[in-house]
Amino acid sequence: MITGERFVNRAGLNVIRVLFLCLGNICRSPMAEAVLRDLLKKEQLSDKIEVDSAGLGHWHIGEVPHEGTRNMLDKQHISYEGMKARQLHTRDFSDFDYLIVMDDQNIKALKEFGENKDYIMVAKLMDFVDEAVDHNVPDPYFTGNFAYTYDLVSTGCQALLKYMKDEHNL
Repeated sequence: MITGERFVNRAGLNVIRVLFLCLGNICRSPMAEAVLRDLLKKEQLSDKIEVDSAGLGHWHIGEVPHEGTRNMLDKQHISYEGMKARQLHTRDFSDFDYLIVMDDQNIKALKEFGENKDYIMVAKLMDFVDEAVDHNVPDPYFTGNFAYTYDLVSTGCQALLKYMKDEHNL
């Protein structure tokens, strides 16, 4: 299903590539990207797993993460340095092993994109959480509740990392 050997990182080692997706790439997906990068750094797995994020829409291309996302990440001392919103591209379906979305709407939009490949795992972030309280990560751009979104994203990223460690013997 997942062929991590397809990708080689800058050091010439096999690498697993994860792309987080949300609607505009300024709230949830950059938050998830930053959280997972932080976890990877702490567990010394940054050379084995690379992370990026993108949006399904084009509205925020080139923008930094939303102020609410930045504030939540700052409170947790998690870096988002250099992050700028970008839109999903067809090449992402060749470049990534995991496409992780935030909600049912994102799954539907991704399927309509029509590029799903058998070797890519497409899942919602909360699919990795046993007994998840919420199966979708609500968009704080609309709800304003960045703290709740952070809690879900943090829990989801920890569960996703555990899954990848088990799946890939890391």
